[in-house]
Amino acid sequence: MEKAEETLDPRVRRWAPVCRAVALLLGPYAEVVLHDPDTDRVLEVWNPMTSRGAGDPSLLGELDELAPSARDVYGPYEKLLADGRRLSSVSAVLRDERDRPSAVLCVNLDRTPLEQAAAVLTAFGAPTVPRPEPLFAQDWSERIQHVIGAYVRETGRPVERLTRQDRLAVVGRLEEERVFAVRRAAPVVAGALRVSRSTVYDLLAELRTPSAEDRRA
Repeated sequence: MEKAEETLDPRVRRWAPVCRAVALLLGPYAEVVLHDPDTDRVLEVWNPMTSRGAGDPSLLGELDELAPSARDVYGPYEKLLADGRRLSSVSAVLRDERDRPSAVLCVNLDRTPLEQAAAVLTAFGAPTVPRPEPLFAQDWSERIQHVIGAYVRETGRPVERLTRQDRLAVVGRLEEERVFAVRRAAPVVAGALRVSRSTVYDLLAELRTPSAEDRRA
């Protein structure tokens, strides 16, 4: 329950909207604490992660060991809770109208959900074993997807942005894979490259036509 307005420290009344806003935005994974730098005591806590509350020791001396990342701002730096959770913390010195330190605002962000998400993404992104080629030797549609997909990854260009030379190179690779020996392959290639069937036939004809230098050789 919120404390009665008249019993609040003036600094709490002044900064409470900011503290509540941060706690709401990052909750339930962030604890917001307002400290009194003169008495080294906690003024108020929003979304507490431990049992400490107003009046408990702040132990702000830990900031003396940190170099500020900007004027009056420290962190992000790491902290550890007794239950093993790691926190990313940032502290800011809040000054009064005379530019004197009035309060210290600390935001402690629980990294657990971020670490869990990273673990899931890492597991999905783990290297796969080479594909068993015998299983795909007869699957010509799979070969089409594999060849085109590999070229897109190599060039970093999506299929719809491939140039004519790019498409010619892809058709060349498919020709080496003997994809066009299959009667129904051309329409599938056209669909995968997002071009017309006649474009595929034109590219294939250009690829199979000997160049002038080849004819002179």
